[in-house]
Amino acid sequence: MDTKGTKVGTKDTKKSESFDMLSRRVIGCAIEVHRALGPGLLESAYEQCLAHELGLAGLDFERQVPAALEYKGLTIECGYRMDLLIGETLVVELKSVDQLLPIHEAQILTYMRLTGKNIGLLINFNSKFLRHGIKRFVL
Repeated sequence: MDTKGTKVGTKDTKKSESFDMLSRRVIGCAIEVHRALGPGLLESAYEQCLAHELGLAGLDFERQVPAALEYKGLTIECGYRMDLLIGETLVVELKSVDQLLPIHEAQILTYMRLTGKNIGLLINFNSKFLRHGIKRFVL
């Protein structure tokens, strides 16, 4: 598993796959991880397990993808990293916190804006029922 933002998994994710279908497949993988592990682990453990599940599902993805800040022609490498980028279109930000806060939503929206991606999933694995810990974003 790569942590430097390089592609991992297989190449069968079609660019034409609808955002809705893609997000459903990712949510399905996340639910599988949550069923097996439950809440209470570190975010990094969920990230590795979800990456493995995405690979098993045949999804094309990248982990820890850099998101540079562009300001008036200046590129600033600030160390911002998206947890997962699925099929070059879907930003996935993972959390393992008591509750999602506005700052977590701002974080994923910022990553989406910086990278020009229009759809994102914010997934909090520290939920009794994972469906209560998922938020979908569309710009």
